[in-house]
Amino acid sequence: MTLTRTLLVPAAAVALVASGVGVGWSASADQADRTDPADRAAAPVVVVRELLAEDRAPRGSADRTLGLNRVTVMPGAELASHHHPGTQISYVESGVLTYTVETSSTAVRTGPSDDPRVVRRIAAGQTARLRAGQWIVEQPNMTHHAANRGTTPVVLYISTLFRTGTSAAIPD
Repeated sequence: MTLTRTLLVPAAAVALVASGVGVGWSASADQADRTDPADRAAAPVVVVRELLAEDRAPRGSADRTLGLNRVTVMPGAELASHHHPGTQISYVESGVLTYTVETSSTAVRTGPSDDPRVVRRIAAGQTARLRAGQWIVEQPNMTHHAANRGTTPVVLYISTLFRTGTSAAIPD
């Protein structure tokens, strides 16, 4: 079974988290479902987050949830400064994501996980353009933000391992 959530966000509120779903860090997908239907119909779609698969309490991680999501970030969307409560792997399927690390660092990789090649490292204060076929690992202590500055949607596949019941993204 595939669960799909569509989050409709007004263009004026382009602070969101593709990995978590948030508008100015106050709205969740469930809250968006309670928004007046007329408001949702008038608002452009800025990010679509689809839960593709989920396993609560996977072997070896009884208090965690392992998730797989497809996230589409529309042109012009800016993802507010945030960090995650657990480890997240983000793979760029298409488009170009402008990605800034605020604290900590990460490596941009390409290729399969059993033989990855490091394309570059992004340290605190640095920005990189993540392209199709590249992926990063985000750890809980890493604060970052991102944007789709291109003219086509950015499609990400995101795998998460978070404590069950925690928000996917925490504002900074």
